[in-house]
Amino acid sequence: MVLVVVLTRPEGGGGTKEGGEVFLQAAGESGPDPFTDSTANDDAPEPGTASPSVAPSPSKTGTQVTRGVDGAAPGLYGGTQKIASCDVEQQVKVLQGAPEKNRAFASVQDIEPSAVPGYLRGLTPVTLRMDTRVTNHGFRDGEADAYQAVLQAGTAVLVDDRGVPRVRCACGNPLLPPVAQEDPQQKGKAWPGYRASDVVVVQPSEQPVKEFVMVDPENGDWFKRPAGDTGDGDKKTDPPKKDASESPCPPGSDPCPTSSGDTTPSEPAPDDRTSQPGEDPATSEPPPDDPATPEPPPDDPGTEPAPEDPPGSPDSQSAPQPPAPDTGAPQEPGAGIPPPGATAFG
Repeated sequence: MVLVVVLTRPEGGGGTKEGGEVFLQAAGESGPDPFTDSTANDDAPEPGTASPSVAPSPSKTGTQVTRGVDGAAPGLYGGTQKIASCDVEQQVKVLQGAPEKNRAFASVQDIEPSAVPGYLRGLTPVTLRMDTRVTNHGFRDGEADAYQAVLQAGTAVLVDDRGVPRVRCACGNPLLPPVAQEDPQQKGKAWPGYRASDVVVVQPSEQPVKEFVMVDPENGDWFKRPAGDTGDGDKKTDPPKKDASESPCPPGSDPCPTSSGDTTPSEPAPDDRTSQPGEDPATSEPPPDDPATPEPPPDDPGTEPAPEDPPGSPDSQSAPQPPAPDTGAPQEPGAGIPPPGATAFG
């Protein structure tokens, strides 16, 4: 499912103190001030760009253009069947052994420090399939330090039951949805294939996700992973159907090829042809033109009534004109519904 995203500045200003900097973070790098050592699984798929089953629609207004994807969208996340991209128990163990970091982690996620183990075990390990914008947090001076970041596709993360990334496994950092920046400046080295226009934002799904429909980028296999599961409950599934095949009009088509544009012009055409022979007696004033009279008057040859009338009869010129206004001119098909608009991500 593709969503329209509007990113607004929070009233409290959290996450905006970096003055509009957005840090690019490659999948294998821990980044500045990591909370923990990496708990990413070495067997996770290699980084690489990909797309969900339905490509998100870019926003075309505003100064910042970013795309939003529903957290429950099939194919938004990838991984290897039966293998977790993060070692959740190791993440729990590391934070439990560092009380200050555990407390700072809990403050970001707005939970009690004692609730961190249960919180982590309720998340689902996946890998990003698209470069994704987030609010990342390093651990500095005993506190969580927020900054805006773009995580490379292939990054191992833990997501909540709405599909929103909450932990970056390469550094143990807590994650939150991104916030707006004024005149953002990219920092860090871009990876091959990176384009700012391809960056997405994960929007929380309307309903809790029971199963994430994921794809293995190495072999293309699709499988379902129950929310909160580390891979033991994975089950193979069929690729999802694209929305465009289920609708007569693919998104963005204007007009719809199978709309009334094919039927509306074809029906009036026969009606026009039946009205043109002059069935309306009000327009055929001269009685000699009536085909019902077998023997026309002597002064009328009967074969071609039209030549006699044009020289002096104005009525004869008006006879062929009534069909003209009643034309079967095709109705403009452009009245189709325009593609759904998108709003600026600012």
